[in-house]
Amino acid sequence: MSSSSAPAGILVDRELAALLGSVLRLAPGAAPFAREQLQPTSLDLRLGPVAHRIRAGFLPEHVPIEERLGELSTSAVSLEGAGGVLERGAIYLVPLEEELALPPDLVARFNPRSSTGRTDLFTRVLVPGFPRFDEAPNGFAGKLWLEVAPLSFPVRLARGDRLCQVRLARGESALTRTELAVRYHREALCFEGSRPLAEHELRFDAEGGILLRIGLEGREPCGWRAALSTPVVDFARQGAHAAEDFWEPLRAKGGHCVLEPGRFYLFASRERIRIPPDLAAEMLPVDVGIGELRNNYAGFFDAGFGWDEAHAGGTPAVLEVRAHDLPFLIEDGQVFFRLKFFRTTGVPDRPYGRGRSGPSYARQDLTLARAFRAPRSGG
Repeated sequence: MSSSSAPAGILVDRELAALLGSVLRLAPGAAPFAREQLQPTSLDLRLGPVAHRIRAGFLPEHVPIEERLGELSTSAVSLEGAGGVLERGAIYLVPLEEELALPPDLVARFNPRSSTGRTDLFTRVLVPGFPRFDEAPNGFAGKLWLEVAPLSFPVRLARGDRLCQVRLARGESALTRTELAVRYHREALCFEGSRPLAEHELRFDAEGGILLRIGLEGREPCGWRAALSTPVVDFARQGAHAAEDFWEPLRAKGGHCVLEPGRFYLFASRERIRIPPDLAAEMLPVDVGIGELRNNYAGFFDAGFGWDEAHAGGTPAVLEVRAHDLPFLIEDGQVFFRLKFFRTTGVPDRPYGRGRSGPSYARQDLTLARAFRAPRSGG
């Protein structure tokens, strides 16, 4: 199929697999691609051998990244072997093990993985010569770098750890308001409990997104707050840590709770969402008029998230939230984010959560990152 006749949308797993070694390339010295990197509509990217501690973040539009590193780097942490500890509150720049060589008809976008956001690791991809984070334009060829800032916990990372993903898209992939309405009329994408929500029960924005809410009532605890002083998180070790050593449970008295400035919180959406296998979705912030909140570090949902022909009730989204300058009261049912949908180029061979050896968040509720063991009953 020629590029001119190829379908528009986000590329799915089998198409990404066909591009390994050409469009998606290995950096010099990198280990071969691993099967577990391939997701339904994205490819996990791996950390390289060293993390450079830097005094400030930057955009690499005019000055080469290596030159900026010479100006801003204060030390380096080896990620070889057992890895190294990245300190809370510091900024690091890490070369990635993958490079890109994009053809004229493909663009790339990057996002943190779910466990990255839930560990309060702030990440963004730098593309040499490009004036925006987390994007690469058509025709780009070269190295990729990841800025990493642990905001709540010191974190041990090692070469090969997967903190972010890349997705490739051709043409216009976002659904319009009209296209989304037609699709929703055909099959519900949002639920309250097991009940499908009708179109008139939802708010659609003009850009083709659905406004969705935070869910506090009916959960015990209603959320989690990162503790102020904790041990080091071993990011890649599943179930390595007791949740109680890193997280404080929250209760919603009267259906609301107050966020403290600068603290990091995890909540769940009131709606349960269902992403069909031929769509993907992204959580986006709503209008800043709702207040100074930062939410959704890792807001991309692969094709098939929350979808199961035998269980149509969907899955809640986990919300990563930080209040900025002032204490802020949040209420159950408050609009908190937008869910925007994108077409894919087809149904992936392995929709999200199906046929995979490792864990996933396919049946999550208010679920912590994989490094933490499930909390004891009652928090």
